[in-house]
Order: sequence, then structure tokens, then C-alpha cells
Amino acid sequence: MSQPIAARPPRARGVFCNRTLNLRAIRAIGYDMDYTLVHYRVDEWEHRAYAYLKRKLLELGWPVDVLTFDPTFIVRGLIIDIELGNIVKANRFGYVKRAFHGMRQLDFEEQRRVYARTIVDLNERHRYKFLNTLFALSEACMYAQLVELLDRRALPEVLGYTDLYARVRQLIDEAHVEGMLKADILNDPDRFVELDPDTPLALLDQYRAGKKLLLITNSEWPYAHALMRYAFDRFLPDGMTWRDLFEIVIVQARKPEFFSSRSPVFEITNPEGLLRPALGLTRGGAYVGGNAALVEHHLGLSGDQVLFVGDHLFADVHVSKNMLRWRTALVLRELEQDLVAEDGFEADRRRLQELMAAKEDLEFGLCQVRLAQQRARGAYGPPPPRTPEAVEAQLAELRARLEALDGEIAPLAARAAEISNPHWGPLMRTGNDKSHLARQVERYADIYLSRVSNFLHLTPFAFLRSPRGTLPHDADAAALEE
Repeated sequence: MSQPIAARPPRARGVFCNRTLNLRAIRAIGYDMDYTLVHYRVDEWEHRAYAYLKRKLLELGWPVDVLTFDPTFIVRGLIIDIELGNIVKANRFGYVKRAFHGMRQLDFEEQRRVYARTIVDLNERHRYKFLNTLFALSEACMYAQLVELLDRRALPEVLGYTDLYARVRQLIDEAHVEGMLKADILNDPDRFVELDPDTPLALLDQYRAGKKLLLITNSEWPYAHALMRYAFDRFLPDGMTWRDLFEIVIVQARKPEFFSSRSPVFEITNPEGLLRPALGLTRGGAYVGGNAALVEHHLGLSGDQVLFVGDHLFADVHVSKNMLRWRTALVLRELEQDLVAEDGFEADRRRLQELMAAKEDLEFGLCQVRLAQQRARGAYGPPPPRTPEAVEAQLAELRARLEALDGEIAPLAARAAEISNPHWGPLMRTGNDKSHLARQVERYADIYLSRVSNFLHLTPFAFLRSPRGTLPHDADAAALEE
């Protein structure tokens, strides 16, 4: 076999395909900005967001002075059950596989009692709040801690868990947390922004390959302009700025409504953000508002000729896929950490797989012996091949071997369940099954990746093929699923 022309990137920097995508057929690529083209240091951002929310609660007299933000406690893809004050991780079918009430994990029996008859359905928006973006981490952590205060009757003015969630959401809006955070970032971008020199180069490759690039963000013009200049201009060729990469720039897009509305568009006429009404879009222009139909009209493109890349599962990916049939890419920055952790667990994973295969063989044998014993006692079926005493001895031996195997499996299984996060485990799995987040990603994201700069390794000319889907009866299903 011939040697590859170029080394492939590590798995953590890959681009993963749910539905076959030919990048050569993509004529335009739209990008979100926050946590997509510009990545923030999550701990710094969320610690500051938590601090602003805590300050607002203290001003209202709530007893939150001893509370602190735990950056490991909440991850993307969890679901807040505001009816019961719980935070849960569900599998792809909506069955709850792990749950916390406040900051306390429910044990197996309590979780079974609470959720045995419950299927999590995200369409029940009055009950379930899906954490589908990194911006929600501090809010969810605070909510969980406040649930414990509510249970101790330290919040007498709050009527219940649902009312508590509504109050937290209202306080976040009233405190203008996002606006204050953005001011902090502009004052000290080195502290909050994680620079990635490969991202501008990846977009420059796409631009030079003839792709029309679009920036479509909900952020305001002064913030977007300053952040893009900070994150991009230093890494571009001399004389080139971030604006030169983009066919059009749209700020305050109001996604997800941007993809379905017919909102008017205003042109930004100077760096300070002076606006004037615009009848249409022109190349190199920067705009406020507008809608996806205007973008398609300007480009002369629609549907599967356009790829949109964002970090928000609903506002960026779900709606653009459903409303416009654009191709979609989801940025999951945490996936990089997960894949590195999984690679580090590889030797233990293989050992766990071997032990589970051995356990399945023993369990199969145990079931056969038990059935033979049942038939002998009931005097039906074929005559037993062994004496009752021999059967009992064989059962005892098999049970002892299973017990010994379980002793080896338990610590490995526990470590596997805590890969990447001690509370919730891997982002895209829950136990051996796919997580609810993974199911949403499968449904709405044609491809997914840990950062936009992963496109650099892929090149603008790649043909991405989705892997063969496995079924439980496939001979190689177990190996592929692991």
C-alpha cells in the first residue's frame, strides 16, 4: 500500500459526517461568530457571568454569598427539568440515565422512582430546558444551587422550581449580563478570547477556493467588528483585514428568526455603526438585521449549495436545516477534550470490551444450565445430560466466575462513565447508548467538529462520506459501536 501524501490530523481535530457532504459543491459558507469563529475561554466567561448573576441576587437579598461556580458541574446537552428542580442527562430515546436534584446526584432507586415512566420530550418546553450552548453553563449551575436553597426554605418568596427558573431567567435579562460581559471582553480580550491562528487560514483557503463567505451573528456591530479584528487581522496577509474575507457581514441577525422572517435590512455606513435603510445586499457590505431570503437572493444560491456553521444547536443548525434546507455544521468545542480523554482510555476500553464479551458468554452458559435445571425439576423436555448435583455445582461455578468478572468490570465501567467529566461522562454518550445531544446532532447537523480550524486539515475540496450505520444484528455492530 502506498504511503499517504499527507498525515491526517488527530481524531480530536477531525470533521465528522452524519450525511454525505461534498465541499466542492458548496458555493457559500455562512458562519456564526461567538464560540464559532471566535472562541472564548469558557471558565473565564462563565465565572464572570456567574459573578454578575450572583451580585444581582445579593442586591435582592437572596442568601447566595457563599455560593461559588463549579465549572465541571454543568455541560452542554443536559436538560433542566424545571418541574422537579432536577438536571438530567437522557439517552437518544429520552430515557433519563443520570439525574441531579440541586447539586445532589439521585441514586439508582430514587432516579428509577422519579423517572421510570417519564420520557423526556424537548417539545414540552413548559417543563424541559435543553442546554444547547456554552452560554448556559453558569445559569444552570446557579439554578441547581438555588434549588437547594429553595428546599431549605431559604427563598420564601419563590413558589416552586418552575417559578425559580423563571426568576433566574428574568434576573439574567434584567442584569444585562451579556452586555456587561462583552464590555469586559473588549476591555481585556487577552483574558477572555482564545486565539486560533489556523481559523483565519482555513477561511482564507475557502475564500481563495471560490467560496462566498458570510458572517451572520446576533452580536452588535461594535463588538463583532472589534472581536473579529482582534482574532483575525494579525493572522492574515499584510494589507488584508477580516472584512476582505466576507462577501457580506450581518450583525444583530436575531437568529433563529433570521432564517424564517422577512425583516428589513439596514446598511452600516461607517466604522461607528451609522445606519441607513438598504433595498438589498452588495458584496463587501455590512448590515444590521435582514433575513436569509435576502442572502439567498444576493448570492443566487439556495438549499444545499449553502453550508451554515454555528455552535447553537437550535438557532444555528436546527432552524437553517428545517426552514431552508441549508447544509449544516455544528461546532462542539468540548468534543476535542472528550476525544483526547477517550484516546487516553483506549487500553482500558479494549480490556473492558474483552471482559464484557467474556461475561456475555458466561451469562449465556448460565441461562442454558438454569433452563436444564428447570426442565429436570418439572420433568419435561429432553432428559438432562447431568445429575442434579452436577448441575448445581456447575451453576455455582458459573456464578463465582461471573462475580469475579464483575469485580474486574466495575472499576473500568466506572472510569468509562466519567471520561471527560466526573458528573456526566462523555458529551455524546450515556452508558453504551448515544446521549440526547448526540441524537439532536445526528438529526440536524450534517457534519460536526470541535473548531472551525479543523476545516484547515480537511481542505475546501473534500468529499465527506457518512459511515455505514450499524444495527444491533450486524456482525460487526459491537466492534463499531465501541
